[in-house]
Amino acid sequence: MKSSINLTDQQLITLFVNGDSIALEELIKKHKDRIFTSIVILVKDRSLAEDIFQEVFIKIIDTLRSGSYTDEGKFLPWALRIAHNLCVDHFRRVKRTPIVHSNGDHDIFENLNHSEEGVEGVIMRIQSHEHVRQMLDMLPQDQREVIVLRHFANLSFKEIADKTNCSINTALGRMRYGLINLRKLMVEYQVSL
Repeated sequence: MKSSINLTDQQLITLFVNGDSIALEELIKKHKDRIFTSIVILVKDRSLAEDIFQEVFIKIIDTLRSGSYTDEGKFLPWALRIAHNLCVDHFRRVKRTPIVHSNGDHDIFENLNHSEEGVEGVIMRIQSHEHVRQMLDMLPQDQREVIVLRHFANLSFKEIADKTNCSINTALGRMRYGLINLRKLMVEYQVSL
């Protein structure tokens, strides 16, 4: 194998798919610091970040082996998106819910934390969680990212600005427009929390 310095991500991926396990090691080495750091920033726990990092590469390996990966010269952004999604999945599993205020001071997520008695209450809570997730998924990517980083990962706006390579004012603006759009979606889809 040529030196990994001279190989592109796509060349390493092709070598790995064709059975060269060293190519995968080189790909991991090449991007480990950036991916791991982004996970640590989100979860703020090195031990948890290590677990999620391993999950990221298991997903990457599975995708590469299945032939589902299509290279557009964007391996790192794709890998970072997998890492981001796994972090969000972690926060969902531990039931950390974001605080987003609608008109006035009403927290649109407060009903997600209160379970009513009986099966009917549990079903309503599950449906509320699903509605919120679906509405977040409808937001533009930059707005969704700021909301998730702020409310799921509890990052400050300075940390969000650093992570997303934008100014603090831009991060604040994205949050503002994200919340406005979230409220509009609630009205449009007649979601009442």
